[in-house]
Amino acid sequence: MPRRAELFGGEDDRRFRNPTTGDERTVLAGVLAAQRATLEAKCAGLAAELAERSVPPSTLSLLGLVRHLADIERRWFRQVLANEDAPPRYSSTTTPDGDFDGATADPAVAAEAWAAWREEVAFAEAMTAAAPDLSVTGEDSWRGTVSLRWMLIHMIEEYARHNGHADLLRERIDGAVGV
Repeated sequence: MPRRAELFGGEDDRRFRNPTTGDERTVLAGVLAAQRATLEAKCAGLAAELAERSVPPSTLSLLGLVRHLADIERRWFRQVLANEDAPPRYSSTTTPDGDFDGATADPAVAAEAWAAWREEVAFAEAMTAAAPDLSVTGEDSWRGTVSLRWMLIHMIEEYARHNGHADLLRERIDGAVGV
């Protein structure tokens, strides 16, 4: 049996084709794109299983992660950086865990979550590409003034942490590792 480290990547894996040299925007955007692609890979080939919970009483699921990350992308890029009035899609003050609690095995729920996530990722990528530089700032009620540079680093960290959760969830669902 191969070691876990031998199960990752391969020449065809787009997660490992991001630039390792170049300007700061290119490298950061590439690393973030790889993290986003990892989330997709962890969820690939699953349907109702996306909503399977990790271990009671946790509500953590792969579908919950997709919904959560759609809200996170929306928060930082639309609300903070673009200063749009864009409330979260899944969470609110009355349902703060709506991203995870509402992640059900309904195929329509999964399809909507993926569409929302892809829409938010496309917005973030376009905003990142169009920004004059990484020093562009936005105002956040939690962190104060934040730059696009900080936001990209924060998003890489956010995805990396949740992709670790996704590794464990996927292995629990069907034994798949290295996806």
